[in-house]
Amino acid sequence: MLSDDNILRGALVRLTALQPGDVEEMTRDQEDAGFSRMASSDPSYPHTAEANAAYVKKLLENPKAYVFVIRPVDDDRFIGFINLEDIEWSNGVADLGMSIGRRDNWGKGYGAEALSILLRFAFYELNLHRVGLTVFEYNARAIALYERAGFVREGADREYVHRDGKRFDMIRYGLLRREWEERLSAG
Repeated sequence: MLSDDNILRGALVRLTALQPGDVEEMTRDQEDAGFSRMASSDPSYPHTAEANAAYVKKLLENPKAYVFVIRPVDDDRFIGFINLEDIEWSNGVADLGMSIGRRDNWGKGYGAEALSILLRFAFYELNLHRVGLTVFEYNARAIALYERAGFVREGADREYVHRDGKRFDMIRYGLLRREWEERLSAG
């Protein structure tokens, strides 16, 4: 028997479609260079709402991607976004991206719950076998989150990103469905 639970809702957050106004929130988030430097290897600079709208439109039209906005369960505030992209249906694999831009939303459990919801969607709804991601070695908060969720470090692109005159690795992580299910059954 199927559960009648909303699979895109947790106790703290829910995953929704992009709504009018969300692109403007994304644009505001990118004004924080510290945040932008964790989310992308590109040089940090504020993007226009038009550039962000074009990026989002391209993602939403991609049949190999699922894009969600992270919102609190009790209001429509934009917290961030989370997505699966580069899905290879024949192999059952996808890459994950997640972003919570406003620092006042950090450390509240929103990211952990959004990640948990998305993994349930990836493995049970899309029937994927593996979810991978990359993260810069200086993003300790994200690394801790991914490792707590069960992601396994698989390697690194050494000295991939250049920041403040130093080189940093981009670390690759992966999580297999059976590993995720073992963690669920363990409690």
